[in-house]
Amino acid sequence: MSKYDVESAEGSYQPGSDEKVLLNKLQIIDEEEMESLETELLLRLYEVVFEDYWPFEVLIFDDIATWHRKWLGNVYEWAGRNRTVTLGKEGFSFAAPNQISTLTEKFESKYLVQFSNLHDKSRTELVSYLAESHVEFILAHPFREGNGRISRLLLDVMALQAGYSPFDYTLWDENKEYYFKSIQAGVAGNYSYLERLVNDTLQTNLQG
Repeated sequence: MSKYDVESAEGSYQPGSDEKVLLNKLQIIDEEEMESLETELLLRLYEVVFEDYWPFEVLIFDDIATWHRKWLGNVYEWAGRNRTVTLGKEGFSFAAPNQISTLTEKFESKYLVQFSNLHDKSRTELVSYLAESHVEFILAHPFREGNGRISRLLLDVMALQAGYSPFDYTLWDENKEYYFKSIQAGVAGNYSYLERLVNDTLQTNLQG
């Protein structure tokens, strides 16, 4: 689980976890047990999204919040809700809580509104779209926990909508420092670093 600086009650830790596990409904105190559970539940979410809900005609931010709630709703009270705590990582601050509603509305009106027409984009256009939307989602960091994993699910949904295979994130995981710097560059509107990563991992066009 990511190590973040937190404020307010939403940042409470499970008693007995040595501040390593967030307060949860299951009273889990072991970090590895929680990570394993979250991974198992994420795999189930992928099955639900791609087997029960696919295909999507349109996509709105409420859909993403629903994914988050289906994933972690039995674990955390705040699953699927916009976060109310301040989050940062390695000295870098994500969006302030009072900005999240505005940012998610902008995310929907600028990026999700294009979802139904992603198959019309050229590869170059798609790479730019995927990189930019991913950076902006991560900068907003709308949820208390699990933003990175939900953002990857969103990328996979977008890639499939455009006629491509889901991503293989091995290269992303092997280059975490580069990835994080790519996100930071997005603050100034520079998406070129993540575009390189997206381009290197968006490989198979299912439409031929």
